[in-house]
Amino acid sequence: MINRSDVPPAGFVDEARVRRVKRSLVSFEGALGLAETFSLLGDATRTRILHALSVDELCVSDLAALLEVSPSAASHQLRLLRDRRLVAVRREGKRTYYRLDDEHIRTLVDMGLSHAAEDGRRGRRRR
Repeated sequence: MINRSDVPPAGFVDEARVRRVKRSLVSFEGALGLAETFSLLGDATRTRILHALSVDELCVSDLAALLEVSPSAASHQLRLLRDRRLVAVRREGKRTYYRLDDEHIRTLVDMGLSHAAEDGRRGRRRR
């Protein structure tokens, strides 16, 4: 049973805890950048592109064939990912190859997929 004296009154703020967390809290700009990155991951096609690029670099036509989308659709998604610096470009003659921009992106994709698989194992299916 809960003792009423153990329950803080409504509106109670633990000032020491708030100060401690505030020292580490991400800035609004940092949070906005992260939110933009996560919003890009909110699209299954872009997530699949990032996962494919975590395996190997690919050109637009390779990605389009792999994901069964048009080259223009693949190109559009790659432009969004490139603008947010999630993918980088390498030119070889007339071909343009895409790869993950850095290891942070690979880690983000791997951790996200691992979390989604864990949710699936626990029976928490989305949609």
